[in-house]
Amino acid sequence: RGTTLQPLFKMSHSCSKVGDPHPGQPYKGGNFCAFLPDNKEGLKTAKLLKKAFERGLTFQIKSCNGEERVTWSLIPHKTSWDGGKARNGYPDAQYLREVGAVL
Repeated sequence: RGTTLQPLFKMSHSCSKVGDPHPGQPYKGGNFCAFLPDNKEGLKTAKLLKKAFERGLTFQIKSCNGEERVTWSLIPHKTSWDGGKARNGYPDAQYLREVGAVL
């Protein structure tokens, strides 16, 4: 395993806005961590992920067990350094290409 970039997102509890599933309803935030390889392609992907975050594309609000909460959106993130593709981890030789196509 090489060195990694680990973007950390801290999403506060808040109330949903117009355009969210249930405007005005409170939702729970959370801490979200992702992993990228610390190399040229990983840095390029990190910049694209930052743009997606700034445009509000990284997270969404969903109902989970009767409460609204922040969850990952449709952009795939590696949330574990191991476990393979099935567990959102590495090894996954196609990930950087796949996330690049989505971004």
